[in-house]
Amino acid sequence: MGSATETFYDVIRRQGITRRSFVKFCNLTAASLGLGPVAATQMARALETKPRIPVIWMHGLECTCCSESFIRSAHPLAKDVILSMISLDYDDTLMAAAGHQAEAILQETREKYKGGYILAVEGNPPLNEDGMYCIDGGRPFVEKLKEMAGDAMAVIAWGACASWGCVQAAKPNPTQAVPIDKVIRDKPIIKVPGCPPIAEVMTGVISYILTFGKMPELDRQGRPKMFYSQRIHDKCYRRPHFDAGQFVESWDDESARKGYCLYKVGCKGPTTYNACSTVRWNGGVSFPIQSGHGCIGCSEDGFWDKGSFYDRLTTIRQFGVEATADQIGLLATGAVIGGVAVHTAATAVKRLTSKHDPHRRNDQQ
Repeated sequence: MGSATETFYDVIRRQGITRRSFVKFCNLTAASLGLGPVAATQMARALETKPRIPVIWMHGLECTCCSESFIRSAHPLAKDVILSMISLDYDDTLMAAAGHQAEAILQETREKYKGGYILAVEGNPPLNEDGMYCIDGGRPFVEKLKEMAGDAMAVIAWGACASWGCVQAAKPNPTQAVPIDKVIRDKPIIKVPGCPPIAEVMTGVISYILTFGKMPELDRQGRPKMFYSQRIHDKCYRRPHFDAGQFVESWDDESARKGYCLYKVGCKGPTTYNACSTVRWNGGVSFPIQSGHGCIGCSEDGFWDKGSFYDRLTTIRQFGVEATADQIGLLATGAVIGGVAVHTAATAVKRLTSKHDPHRRNDQQ
């Protein structure tokens, strides 16, 4: 795998990758992050000069869907991230080592790169019974999590499990599973929610940190703004049907076959912040709404406890399908005219009152 002191460029040149391919890679990666040509140049310079960042990837209570998503990244490819861009020193799902050998690597990385590695966490810690519901390497996961976070440069919370708690923390939560920010309180945490997150979102976050040497700009919930600043609804290709009041009323009805909006059958796109409708899944091929299923809001906090995935939970107003543009315009014009009339009447009353009020007239003089 090479030394963590090597740069990404050192590694790919040793593998026979040309300079032209390297520059193309930087441009594609910058574009996938929504950045411009200047960022591509900065990325190339960083990958040429900065040593690879050691990464410790730990697993708590989870289903490994985040790892399954991560290894399917297309821009950049997961193999480039793991083998060249970063030094993935520990991941008990992807690494060849196991048992005592794996635990030794974990401690060695922690001591060698103290304060200089990224801790990536998939899953969450259960706190009930002193953490005994999740034992990792013979110890409660919550203990190892605190220990490794103590010497980390930054922490990434992969997926809904690490970010919000997900199904493990759903009511009645018998294991007292909690998101990692309830345990790690003295380190910056980048939350990358989703069940799982989009592969390119995961690799994009790592690419950004490596390129600019800092965390991406986060929203008030700790999510990268570059991927979580807009609702799925804002860029959904079915949005025109929503605005026109054209909805699927039941599964496989005529409206469903026409591709109408899925809001009435439970789509949570209007209240869910994620990049699904722009980045999409499987190399940009599709996303749930495009395949005919409404968004279940898996990147939002507590989505398991918000009722059925197929119930309409929000009340968002829109123009009805029977309303024409002329009718909407007429209503808007009527509202403006009505407002002008009210203002004119109020002004007339005010002037009439002033005319018959000697005290007010003297004050004005």
